[in-house]
Amino acid sequence: MSGWAIEAIELVKKFPRKAAENGDAPKQRKRFFSKKAAPLMFTAVDGVSLQIGQGEIFGLLGPNGAGKSTTIRMLCTLLEPTSGTARINGYDVTRQANQVRASLGAVLGGERSIYWKLTARENLEYFAALYHLPPEIARKRIDELLERVELADRQHDLVEKYSSGMKQRVAIARSMLSRPPILLLDEPTLGLDPQAARRLRELVKELRAEGHTILLTTHYMEEADQLSDRIGIIDGGKIIALDTPQTLKAGVRGTDVIHLEIAGWHQDQEAVLQALPGVSNLISRRTGEEAMHEVSLHAADSRLVLPQVIERVNTNGTHLVNLRVEQPSLEDVFIHLTGKALRD
Repeated sequence: MSGWAIEAIELVKKFPRKAAENGDAPKQRKRFFSKKAAPLMFTAVDGVSLQIGQGEIFGLLGPNGAGKSTTIRMLCTLLEPTSGTARINGYDVTRQANQVRASLGAVLGGERSIYWKLTARENLEYFAALYHLPPEIARKRIDELLERVELADRQHDLVEKYSSGMKQRVAIARSMLSRPPILLLDEPTLGLDPQAARRLRELVKELRAEGHTILLTTHYMEEADQLSDRIGIIDGGKIIALDTPQTLKAGVRGTDVIHLEIAGWHQDQEAVLQALPGVSNLISRRTGEEAMHEVSLHAADSRLVLPQVIERVNTNGTHLVNLRVEQPSLEDVFIHLTGKALRD
């Protein structure tokens, strides 16, 4: 058996799609007596390889559609790889699926993994029965988990009355019923308010301290930076960087990140600023107010670039409202590697 908790080797997942559904492909006309056109294949995961050690939190980062959730679903046996292989706790995800499922607990983003018309306790009792836990062991474990996720006082309320954060805590408790050594958490804090997200992050840290291996997918760079021992950045179905958060950020040191808050921003100013010597990787985002934009750009030396940036911003009705210069974050690592923002 492999010494890695999770190991993926050249994982590939392709999905068929019709040419007419492909925005880049011309629509095809059907002809009489001709063979039906073969469907085009969309590659969601393209040769992903990674190794995750026992007791490690591994963050898998990328924008929506990058291949994070597809990778998770292959690892937990919900999708069969088109090619490549993966092992969970030493078991092959294709040939030893039952052993794989017994080795992990999964909380999948975007899916309702608990029953809202049941209470928290009823949900856990139902899933404990599916895991074939003896009644006495199940009762004790459910009591422990309800205390653990701070829902003991609401355990007899219907889940449909819970907040999003409380529902997610029930889902995590469900994933821990069989005490699996490995947890796959797909976007566990997506859509949660800041307080609920902070509580879930604390729970993830506690689980790692107890020896659990955790694969965490997220598109929140700050969350990954706080939690992860190592990080893989995935884009277009490929792993484009893999290392510790500190090493990834060190890779773009020597680059200043200039954040500008601008009123009356014109989109054609992007080309003007990007053409300045020493400026790279410009990203603009609309903020809460319609006329306000946040513009971020990388520069080898902000002291040389800033006077020219300010001069060109304060033209054609635009106005610089705020400016700050920072050291690169993980988000800036992603921009540096891909030329686009994480949430694009």
